[in-house]
Amino acid sequence: MGCCGSESESKRPVRQWTPLEKRCCTDVPWLVIFFLFISGMMCIAAFSIYTGAANRLMHGYDSYGNICGSTNRPINGIQQSGQDMRDRPYVFFIDVCNLDTVHLRFRSLSLCVARCPETSLSTIGEVRQFAIVNGSLLCDYSVTPEKYAPQMEGGLCPKLPVLPSKPLPLLHRCMPIDPPCFADLLKTVFGLFNDLDVFQKVIGSVMASRDIIFGLCFLSLVLSVITMLVIRFISALLVWVLTILLIVGSLAGTGIMWWMYVEYRVSGNTTLPLALPRPPIVNDNETGLLVYAIAATIFTVLVLLAVLILRKRVGLAVALFHNAGRVLVAMPFLMMQPLWTFIALLLFWVYWLAVLMLLATAGDSQVTEEGFVEYRLMGPVRYLWWYHLIGLIWVSEFILACQQMAIAGAVTTYYFTRKKEQLPSTPILLSVKRLVCYHLGTLAKGSLIITIVKLPRYILMYIHQKLRGQENACARYLLKCCICCLWCLEKCLKYLNQNAYAATAINSTSFCTSARDAFLILVSNALRVAAINSVGDFMLFVAKALVVCVTCFTGALLLDARRDLFLWVVPLLLSALFAYLVADTFLTVFQAVVDVLFLCFAVDTAHNDGSPGREYFMDRSLMEYVKNSEKAMAELDRKRRRKEHDDGKEGRESHPAAASAV
Repeated sequence: MGCCGSESESKRPVRQWTPLEKRCCTDVPWLVIFFLFISGMMCIAAFSIYTGAANRLMHGYDSYGNICGSTNRPINGIQQSGQDMRDRPYVFFIDVCNLDTVHLRFRSLSLCVARCPETSLSTIGEVRQFAIVNGSLLCDYSVTPEKYAPQMEGGLCPKLPVLPSKPLPLLHRCMPIDPPCFADLLKTVFGLFNDLDVFQKVIGSVMASRDIIFGLCFLSLVLSVITMLVIRFISALLVWVLTILLIVGSLAGTGIMWWMYVEYRVSGNTTLPLALPRPPIVNDNETGLLVYAIAATIFTVLVLLAVLILRKRVGLAVALFHNAGRVLVAMPFLMMQPLWTFIALLLFWVYWLAVLMLLATAGDSQVTEEGFVEYRLMGPVRYLWWYHLIGLIWVSEFILACQQMAIAGAVTTYYFTRKKEQLPSTPILLSVKRLVCYHLGTLAKGSLIITIVKLPRYILMYIHQKLRGQENACARYLLKCCICCLWCLEKCLKYLNQNAYAATAINSTSFCTSARDAFLILVSNALRVAAINSVGDFMLFVAKALVVCVTCFTGALLLDARRDLFLWVVPLLLSALFAYLVADTFLTVFQAVVDVLFLCFAVDTAHNDGSPGREYFMDRSLMEYVKNSEKAMAELDRKRRRKEHDDGKEGRESHPAAASAV
């Protein structure tokens, strides 16, 4: 046996670094904390249901604390409480327009009634007749129908005229079909129309052109998918055309500024051309033109240096875009990830809103200043909504992190598979399986960090909104600075988290280790990151603009034929907005694929050098952007020729007759 450093040991082949090989659970304590937090949210929902909030929310209750459609217990100090309302399942408001917009509640008396008035009731006599015929008392319980009087209007009896109403589905509240206060609200919001009829005509135009709107939405969806698939073929052309235009424009601008300076120096003119502003540090126009010319020269030199330094890195960005297109062709279901994420977020938000509504009606009965009964949480329990709010942010960020991790896992599987024909049949499902089995704790920790940064920003925004017009200029400036700093920190952490998830997908390390590795990689490749982000942002902007412009152009042609529409600009704007949202959703996935591919490329170059036993995993189009690219590509060509030689030799051995004939 040879000792360490012996000849036999030195000839032993170097063990190749193998990504995706080691799999272990990461950040398990944080997963436990996350599950405990989710259990707390479920306990809040159970508490709300147990305290009767679900029954009060679904069936409603009157101003005396009686739940409509059920039997009730008396409340101390409230004479009209504790009544049997099983034959009165609906809540009726005496004055539905008496709203408390601050606390979002009705100020008027509410009663449990057997039936909502389906026709207009203009007099107290009609209200009395409705009560006698239908058995639905619209005045206070203490007043019988025979005692209804005109002086009770707006107090114990409803405000006249009583508008026709229908019960809300599932919520059992009598809501007027067309209340005047809601019309006033619409007139305020849409005041630019100056007339509700105009607004109704606009809505009618939207409804009349709904088939065109749906068609344009589908067109934007198709265009977004096509753009993602073909952007790899046009990325190089667009990037270099933009670069040439930038260089030519900066050189031309600099030349014009120097020409103007020379002309004015020779002629002695004292007026700046083209209404150029006079620089504050100069006293004459000739010196001002000199300042502009020098500034243009400095800008041009910086542009030329940036292009010279980043030209190869821009080429890397174009190559990454090309490979991202290949990834999407190989795994087209990656484009569906935003759909599953949206469905998950929608379901969670519906659950969150339902629990919030339950909390709003939970608690003990309290008598208000008007003598009505409301249910409020008392003691420390009333702060449960803060816990619920934190849950909204944390779980939403966790769901978004799951999408990022699923995409990162699928892309890393594609990148680090040498023979693409041996790619797993369901790489996305394999990525989701790894996520669920090993990395939920990492996602919980990463999303919690974003929550810790986002929650203070929301609180400061709420304080700034509440103190609008009351705080001094210094306090307003400090609040805006804090909000802006937290926003910038949140954006940086989100970008770092996305790369940390990709590092976790590669090496199966914990969140902190992955974040550190990703940060070091990004810092060591700062120029490449700048080039990729700048080129990527420009390319995605062009792609989004292309989708929106084509959609709007098609929509304008289709809507122009509908001359009967009152205002077809509104349907066109709605279609353009939806087109932008669709393009942004799909192309965000494309950008995520590019970012993960770059991190894989950086990790590949850090662990491999192209030598035997340490071959690169990257595609051949990326090898020219590494230091020893010629060596790596020569090794790749040597292996390809050896494989072709072996295949040809096997073919001749399997066909000796053909070989002898030759």
